[in-house]
Amino acid sequence: MTGNMKIIIVVLLGLLISSSVLAGTLPVVEPEDVGMSSERLDRLNKIMTDYVRQGKMPGAVTLIARRGKIAYFQAYGMMDIEAEKQMQKDAMFRIASMSKAITSVAVMILYEEGQFLLTDPVSKYIPEFKNPRVLETDPDTGQEKLVPAGSEITIRNLLNHTSGITYGDGPLAEYYKKSGMTVGLTPTQGTIEQMIKKLGKLPLISHPGEEFHYGMSVDVLGYLVEVISGVTFDEFLKQRIFVPLQMKDTYMVLPNDKLPRLAKTYKYMDGKMVESDIDLSYLTTQTYFSGGAGLVSTPSDYLRFAQMLLNKGRLDGVRILSRKTIEMMTSNSIGDLYIWDSFEHNGIMGDKFGLGFGIRTERGKYDQLESLGMYGWDGAFYTRFWIDPKEELVGIFMSQVDNYWYETLIGKFRVLTYQAIAD
Repeated sequence: MTGNMKIIIVVLLGLLISSSVLAGTLPVVEPEDVGMSSERLDRLNKIMTDYVRQGKMPGAVTLIARRGKIAYFQAYGMMDIEAEKQMQKDAMFRIASMSKAITSVAVMILYEEGQFLLTDPVSKYIPEFKNPRVLETDPDTGQEKLVPAGSEITIRNLLNHTSGITYGDGPLAEYYKKSGMTVGLTPTQGTIEQMIKKLGKLPLISHPGEEFHYGMSVDVLGYLVEVISGVTFDEFLKQRIFVPLQMKDTYMVLPNDKLPRLAKTYKYMDGKMVESDIDLSYLTTQTYFSGGAGLVSTPSDYLRFAQMLLNKGRLDGVRILSRKTIEMMTSNSIGDLYIWDSFEHNGIMGDKFGLGFGIRTERGKYDQLESLGMYGWDGAFYTRFWIDPKEELVGIFMSQVDNYWYETLIGKFRVLTYQAIAD
């Protein structure tokens, strides 16, 4: 083999490696190429850097895409403070309730196949939910009693959190505690089938369709996918969403060789970040596939999912859902109800709820610097995504801090994204 041939082979191998690395990613461009200002995005860089320097954030990855291209993609701080391990753009995060949007898409894939109607009672597929009861409190005596629900829980009720199912807070706390319910954020024994069958026997906090209550409704949907499809929930997600969208780093069960890429979780206590006491290696062996909180992913992977939604159901020639289904999922499905008032200072993700997402529909109560029609959701470990169809924009923020919602950085990220739009 001549020297020139060796050079050619090395170059070709380099191109092949580069192609494999870039496969599945959106193109990266200068902000100005998609109508954003580099100078104004520096404000975001300064805020993020200051939070890390002050010890108010262990680490984070921020990603902004517009018009189908990545305009801003930065990693800050540490993914492991004790080991002095720098945050990487391909770090993996527990996305918690950002799993809900993916689960909702999985449900709607089956809906499009004619497997059910949104008005179907969930008890048609999971009999344990037949004849639900509601816990009511007498306003005069304060005594609690169980009464028959005014209607069955429908699949639509599960998708928009009007089922009456909660996370076991408030009056239902004792019922959930005794049953051993868990939200999928900590090691959980058994399977989603076992957990959801327990949940089906517990009382509701309100009559189906009457109130918005955030809770384990989407975990029920995960099991519904198993019942209807005949395959495990994690396998369905892999076959129908992750592989088609080239989401190569999104899992219910994290492979052992990718555990080193998982950002360590922290809590902010007494003015400093303290390491969480949960051994995250359980994620490599877990059998409970929480549709509401169980996924691990990366900003790049989640961008592909979000871009598919922004593109009305398709990405790179692969269609996951129809345009009409996306339109329905991102429209108000709770009528005159509103999602809760908590975390208002952080710019909560909408005032109404669709089928899987919070939606911004009104000005003047919760909105920050954003467009009407924006939709998305958050995750318990301080993560967020949103999609703005009017601006053709996706924003993704991933970090690793438990119960940090009194802090306003995640809300500032959205404001700092929009103020950088130049045209």
